[in-house]
Amino acid sequence: MRLTAFTDISLRIVMRLAVADGEEQPTTRSVAEVLAVPYTHAAKAVARLSEMGLVDTRRGRGGGLRLTGAGHRASVGAIVRALEGDGDVAGCEDAVPCPLRAACRLRGALARAREAFYAALDPITIDDLVAEPTGPVLIDLLPPRVSSGEPSGAPREVASEGATREVASEGVPREVASGTEAGVVPGTPFEGSSGVTPGVSSATV
Repeated sequence: MRLTAFTDISLRIVMRLAVADGEEQPTTRSVAEVLAVPYTHAAKAVARLSEMGLVDTRRGRGGGLRLTGAGHRASVGAIVRALEGDGDVAGCEDAVPCPLRAACRLRGALARAREAFYAALDPITIDDLVAEPTGPVLIDLLPPRVSSGEPSGAPREVASEGATREVASEGVPREVASGTEAGVVPGTPFEGSSGVTPGVSSATV
């Protein structure tokens, strides 16, 4: 069984936030850069994690992302269940449904295997995941370098209508740059319930 890319990115984000000290509040963009994931995917994951009550977001100067107390204690199994949903492991109900689905022993066996997979993750918390040696590696992560030799998030000057204007390290004009991105707001507490997940790829077997 393979997790969706959405779940994978979400777990990477909470792990990175779990090792941030009290003074560090990474932005969505900076986290995306050090984890080498697309910013748009990271923003969607942050929004979902915020809805689940695992991540606090704060916009404006001095804003950023912070893992909540519930996020530190959260069961990895519960997080994966919530993000993956309870759909079939195989394509039983795809656009062309399997003709065996009404009386298929394989479908039931795969469902039990999926639950055993989640159950193995249930006792593990996010704090467990960032114990040594993982934690120090997460702390020391740096943004990947682009071909020019500069960090991908480095400030730079860009031309616009014959003039140059400063661009913030977030990669957007400084006059609209903020600690986190618009539309990412805190949501309801995480209860580990399943729901429709805005994934970015399909699970495979």
